[in-house]
Amino acid sequence: MKVCKFGGTSMATAASITNIKNIIHSDPERKYIVVSAPGKRFSGDTKVTDLLYAAYAEQQKTGSAEAVLSEIKARFERLSEELHVHIDWDAEFEAIADGIARSSTDDFAASRGEYLSAVLISKVLDFDFVDAQELVKFRKDSSFDAMLTNDLVEKRLAHSERGVVIPGFYGRLPDRTIKTFSRGGSDFTGAIIARGVSASVYENWTDVDGFMVTDPRIVPEPRLIEVLSYEELRELSYMGASVLHPDSVFPVQAKGIPINIRNTFAPDKPGTLILKDVSGYSRPLVTGIAGRKGNTNITISKAMMNDEVGFCRKVLSVIERYGLSVEHVPTGIDTMSIVISDMRAKHVDGEKLLNDIRGMVNPDSIEVSESMSLIAVVGHGMANTPGTAAKIFTALWKAGVNIRLIDQGSSELNIIIGVEDDDYNAAIAAIYGAFFAA
Repeated sequence: MKVCKFGGTSMATAASITNIKNIIHSDPERKYIVVSAPGKRFSGDTKVTDLLYAAYAEQQKTGSAEAVLSEIKARFERLSEELHVHIDWDAEFEAIADGIARSSTDDFAASRGEYLSAVLISKVLDFDFVDAQELVKFRKDSSFDAMLTNDLVEKRLAHSERGVVIPGFYGRLPDRTIKTFSRGGSDFTGAIIARGVSASVYENWTDVDGFMVTDPRIVPEPRLIEVLSYEELRELSYMGASVLHPDSVFPVQAKGIPINIRNTFAPDKPGTLILKDVSGYSRPLVTGIAGRKGNTNITISKAMMNDEVGFCRKVLSVIERYGLSVEHVPTGIDTMSIVISDMRAKHVDGEKLLNDIRGMVNPDSIEVSESMSLIAVVGHGMANTPGTAAKIFTALWKAGVNIRLIDQGSSELNIIIGVEDDDYNAAIAAIYGAFFAA
């Protein structure tokens, strides 16, 4: 049995949904289908999920979401008309309008794109529709209840004789209200279903041929990654490779279920295979290169810092009070750097944070840079190959890129390099060229 998840681009038009229908009907093992909300149909278009967030905001502001919901309804009406299926959209949108009006958060509104997609696809495929809220459960504290969810999926779906369509992205709290995952959470839903039914493979269908070695917006036509491990996927996804939600690994990893990234618009291509063990495959030294701009680097200097017991703990306790995530903490005898990824996003008062650090540890100086990019060079092969780091640094030197930070994880699966945001593209291109130049 195969579980197939189709992304927003795959759900955007009648033509792309017809592709989905052909893909599913070409293989009887494709029995469980998870869908996202329709994405953009063209440049400048708005994703359905963004329209639903706008509908909730309009409800809160004016007391009515009718105008935005009418736009979404017209979109689904056109899809069903072009696909020659009949659905009572009036009844569906009356229920949605009522639910949004009664909601205290935007989760219900945001979830309706996936819900409506699943209703539509179940009609197109003549499959059963199973609402995700019947299967995906959250605890009172809003944390995901993996054990209960897995039991429910197994009992409800594992022995289903017909094909089944499930909306992605959401589940239900104990009080029966809807709770969503983070954006991209339909990938996670697909992985949950794959685990629960013990799928032979989890196919994640999107609008690209698979994972590329690096960002094609920086390096034209980069190589496709044919095979990578769960661990490499996590590293690359966390550092910005956005083909798959990074948490999608966990459910399938528990049972060693392969993930196959495929292209809805080029279904004959094999895509990228993600496995627990890649030792039997011939692979390049470096698997992938990914990164993120806009990190904040705080460098603290104090003479004899290394002799001051609890110095690092005191600094990090201040960072924790502000609810910030620490990416890396490289240290020296008299210096300590903290790289923070979400300081801008959380609109933290930087001067107040620095004053709190000064009050806690009385440093000689503090320097702040809010324009650091982190680049991860990822690959299992790097650990046992001398000269890998030298090759990276030589490439950056030749490209005139100044390195601000170097960090290598204990697993030796990746090497992290910090550079200025202005050097980000040049650094990515230089590293790619060093390992993948024709």
